[in-house]
Amino acid sequence: MKTSPPQNYQNHKKITPLQQYILMPLALVILILAIVNIILSKGSLPSFLFLLTSIGILILGMLVRIYALKLQDRIIWNEVNFRHIQLTGEPLDAKLELGQVIALRFAEDDEFLALCQRAVGEGMAPDAIKRQITRWRADHWRV
Repeated sequence: MKTSPPQNYQNHKKITPLQQYILMPLALVILILAIVNIILSKGSLPSFLFLLTSIGILILGMLVRIYALKLQDRIIWNEVNFRHIQLTGEPLDAKLELGQVIALRFAEDDEFLALCQRAVGEGMAPDAIKRQITRWRADHWRV
């Protein structure tokens, strides 16, 4: 079984090659071909339908990613809030922004609470929060 290297600040970002390197570039190529086709055919109905279909494919590819990320953000917020409740008995501070909460999920319990307080008190940016984490809590399930 393949094991992943330990996750840290340098390697925590997720790339989805099938979508980012194949689907979206392919959708852009199809859109360009549809535009060329509509110009060359002087606006025939089939070329117009090809253009509409290519626009739909491009929009669908973007929406799939956007919806997945929004759902993931909601799940992360709830997980981090639940973790904070387990450790303190209190929900997360309402002043925390989504980006901060997403960054806090990578902190192990021993530094999580202190980083939560610093994030609220100092208004730390998500990247600054991630850079302060010394013991990284891996998240291999992200989209």
